[in-house]
Amino acid sequence: MEDNNKDINNWLAVTRSRNEKWWYSAFHNMIEMHEAESGKRFDRYHELGQYAFGEKLGLWIVVPQTLIVHVGTDIIYMITGGNSLKKAHQILCKNCKPIKTTYFIMIFASLQFFLSHLPSFNSIIGVSISAAVIYSTIVWTSSAHKGALPDVKYDGRSSTTIGNVFDFFTGLGTIAFGYAAHNVLLEIQATVPSTPEKPSKKAMWKGMIAAYIVVGLFYFPVAIFGYWAFGNSVTDNILMSLDKPHWLTAVANIFVVIHVTGSYQVFAVPVFDMMESLMVRRMNFKPTWYLRFISRNIYVALTMLVATIFPFFGGLLSFLGGLVFAPTTYFLPCIIWLVVYKPKRFSGSWCANWFCIVFGVLLMVLGSIGAMREIILQAKDYKFFS
Repeated sequence: MEDNNKDINNWLAVTRSRNEKWWYSAFHNMIEMHEAESGKRFDRYHELGQYAFGEKLGLWIVVPQTLIVHVGTDIIYMITGGNSLKKAHQILCKNCKPIKTTYFIMIFASLQFFLSHLPSFNSIIGVSISAAVIYSTIVWTSSAHKGALPDVKYDGRSSTTIGNVFDFFTGLGTIAFGYAAHNVLLEIQATVPSTPEKPSKKAMWKGMIAAYIVVGLFYFPVAIFGYWAFGNSVTDNILMSLDKPHWLTAVANIFVVIHVTGSYQVFAVPVFDMMESLMVRRMNFKPTWYLRFISRNIYVALTMLVATIFPFFGGLLSFLGGLVFAPTTYFLPCIIWLVVYKPKRFSGSWCANWFCIVFGVLLMVLGSIGAMREIILQAKDYKFFS
């Protein structure tokens, strides 16, 4: 039985490799609970939830939320990839007949049909990281070079106070989405080797530090110079606002496509692992290549379909950020920490975790409310499959 489980673990996407280096974690946060129990590794988020809350309750608390996170993120990446392909096409072929966004999303999906059959996370992560650095650098330098628009405005977008309040809520949800890679932390850490002398958390801490350095160096300038150049007229995806120099903007959009191509797989692999583990361990399917081929293609097809029907980039970004990213990133880990480690009441650890719990709950409620309003406003003038 033990050998059979070992064979299945070697077949599943998350646990097939334990030999990856610390830099593979560099775009993700770290947490101390991967090895909360001595001699045991929690390779998946739901395993940690089961350890903290019990087998059944932990599963029901964690799995629905993380599943929505992964699937929702991949839908957003589908939309992002399609929009960036469309923007690059418009720039490079100005006299061409306009093509619907739906078709560009399908083109992006065709890449995922192929990449979904790569063996593990790290097959394309290096390319994704490089592309993120390149396109963000192009965006902020282009914005800085462009300078502020002649009629730029820095006040709220809405003409009413209540509208600006809701926009603020939407922004909170977007921020939650932007800093929520914790949801794939344990799956990433599962690929890092660990020994009593060199536990995986040491390598993951290096990755966490690298992650925030990268965010600070490359993403904050995008926000700062983008807002300076366009003010409140900046689009949800700032590359949709940039148009000159034409060739550089086209290149940036292409690198966005490359980046989200890899990022899609980062969030898809845990879903693949979950589906294939269920079918093999609970439904007694044999771990074959055609089981993987069929299940993964169905997943990609479903995310593509939803993306083509509801391509509300900004609204979905904020809605998912508030509804499920805030719980799974900002306060569920803190609740698990309190349950597992039981810090002394009113100690520094206890207070810090409760602060994050309260902040995360507020973020979840306010971000979701603001995002729903934005989606409703966008949906009024939207035509399906446009």
